[in-house]
Parts: sequence; C-alpha cells; structure tokens
Amino acid sequence: VQLQASGGGLVQAGGSLRLSCAASGRAFSSSFAGWFRQASGKEREFVASINRNGDTPNYADSVKGRFTISRDNAKNTVYLQMNSLKPEDTAVYYCAAKLSGTSANPRSWNYWGQGTQVTVSS
Repeated sequence: VQLQASGGGLVQAGGSLRLSCAASGRAFSSSFAGWFRQASGKEREFVASINRNGDTPNYADSVKGRFTISRDNAKNTVYLQMNSLKPEDTAVYYCAAKLSGTSANPRSWNYWGQGTQVTVSS
C-alpha cells in the first residue's frame, strides 16, 4: 500500500481544512486507515482512525467534535475534515494504513504517507 497525503496549508484559527490521502494497492480497502500528526519537537500522535467499512471512527480527545474522518473505498481515499482549527493543531499530518485493527501507537501501523503541513495562525 502506498499513501499520498494532500490538502494541508495555512489557515486562521477557527477555519477549516480537508486533508485527503490517496492510496494505491488492493490491500487498502481491507485495511484500517488513520491520521497522525507530529508537531515540531514532539512525538507523532494519534488523531483519528476508521475501520474497513468506514462506519466506526475513533478520535483523539483533543480533536473529538471538531475533526471527522471518512473513507471512500471506491476511490481508495481517506479524508480528514478539520473544523474549528486551533493553533495547537499545527503539525505535519500523516495518513497511515494498518492491516489489522486500530491502535493509537504509531509503531503498530504498517504503511505511511509522506505527510502534509497544517499551520494554524492565531
């Protein structure tokens, strides 16, 4: 599975962005998909994940109610809609795929995209 994230950019606090992650490889539709982020000087942290069918999302407490993860298996794409953005959301956002189950531990995820920068100004 190869992943390509896009959609990052600079936005003011309170604004919105939609990240996309295009996947290649037949295994994607049978994999869990997720988003992580890494702020400068910090460790990579879990943001959200979604199951194979796209009907069971999971979110970090810090983004719950503001971010929405979704997927379109016909397009081999996973999305992260980010609303009410805050300066503390500033980070490089990575999409990932996991062959079995979901986890907040980035080390257990099997495939990674290259990351896209999100910067939220105050």
